[in-house]
Amino acid sequence: MPAFRLSPAVGCLLAVAAGILTTLTASPFELWWLGPVAAGLIYLGIHTLTPGQAALRGWSYGLGLFGSGASWVYVSIHDYGYTGVPLALLLTVLFVAGLALFPAVTLWLYRRLTGPRLAWLSFAGAWVLGEWLRTWLFTGFPWLLLGTSQVDSPLAPWAPVGGVYLLSLITALTGSLGVELLRRRWWAALPVAALWLVPLALPAQWTSPAGEPLRVALLQGNLDQAIKWTAEGQREAANRYSELTRAQDDDPDLIVWPEAALPMFEREARPILERVQSNLAPDTALLTGILQRDGEGLYYNSVIGLGDVEGEYRKTHLVPFGEYLPLESLLAGTIAFFDLPMPAMTPGPEGQAPLRAAGTTIGNAICYEIIYADRVAAQARHAALLLTVSNDTWFGRSIGPLQHLQMARLRALENGRQVIRATSNGVTAIIDERGHITARAPQFETASLAGEVTPMQGLTPFTRTGSWPTWLLAALLLLPGLRLRRKP
Repeated sequence: MPAFRLSPAVGCLLAVAAGILTTLTASPFELWWLGPVAAGLIYLGIHTLTPGQAALRGWSYGLGLFGSGASWVYVSIHDYGYTGVPLALLLTVLFVAGLALFPAVTLWLYRRLTGPRLAWLSFAGAWVLGEWLRTWLFTGFPWLLLGTSQVDSPLAPWAPVGGVYLLSLITALTGSLGVELLRRRWWAALPVAALWLVPLALPAQWTSPAGEPLRVALLQGNLDQAIKWTAEGQREAANRYSELTRAQDDDPDLIVWPEAALPMFEREARPILERVQSNLAPDTALLTGILQRDGEGLYYNSVIGLGDVEGEYRKTHLVPFGEYLPLESLLAGTIAFFDLPMPAMTPGPEGQAPLRAAGTTIGNAICYEIIYADRVAAQARHAALLLTVSNDTWFGRSIGPLQHLQMARLRALENGRQVIRATSNGVTAIIDERGHITARAPQFETASLAGEVTPMQGLTPFTRTGSWPTWLLAALLLLPGLRLRRKP
């Protein structure tokens, strides 16, 4: 059966559809089985395209993916960046079009460097290398990776082996092999079956309990972001979190407040925190997100503790335009969106030790950091429990918080660690070591989520190595398809 041939226009329309299908694999839709379909639509007939046509197909895929899956950025720009509708739409379009360049460059290089030999292999390798590029270039944006959706699929047991990028590799490989099956290349059924059946033989659990469960209470203040940083908002935050803490009747081992729960710096918050601590049981620890200002005038987004707590954590990977302004000399003061509601943050040092609270070691990821699989794995190597605090109010009532939660679930599965997630207005949740939600607070409500978490010991293969083996494997898969000499 000859290779599929699509007109470039039809191919681009299918690519936009593939991007939308990829969004449907993620929360809240969670149609994970569409992942291979999306990859297959991109692979379909790609070797009939010139490098430029392949780039256009990749860009079309990116428009469909980020235009549907990252549409929440409009909420952040318009609702909380105080930007008018026309300008907010323009900035959102530029954001989406810029991110779409990543799959465009990936497919351009793929067609430029490879031929039809073992194309189903080299395509999957190129896909993962493109995701790797998007993870670190220009500070990185590993949102809506193809493998994230597989946290609930039969492929999920691969996550502790190789992490999200191995899931992306297998999903893309399934898509390209599926196209080969449509071409009546029946041999393709064998590797597909192997990829999807091997998980049945993998260990159900790579880690084991390290002690007795801890009783935790995660507090969700549900404060109005529009007034949070005003004097009124500061008073309301102090009162609400103090009252929620006093209302804990069973003296939990650990209480957690979300990111920047008190909209003030630690120095100003100290009297409030000391009053709260005076009402805590002697063996109760409290962790809270807080902003810090050191003696040199540097600002940090941090997690600190009260009571039975040792150490602190300062956020390492900051959010551009949210915590600092790139090209500040050019952009500052041009539009309201670029005016940060607080001073620009400074990144904390790499390699920070986990906190110790309530008798266990706790690895930290503040907000955006939870989407970086290797950063979380680095924390999990030395921690029995993972904590992420976040202010997802910036997402509004979009699909963003649910996507964020799904990535936290995958971090739990990858590392065999339970995750406690405290947010300002949702989704606050407790996640077990297999990525399953065991308790969850309602969104957009003031709530206190009580439950138990178990510290875990042992390391998954992914926690030991991180993503580099999968990235290396993806590069090796490209080699058979490389054109050693260019056609005349």
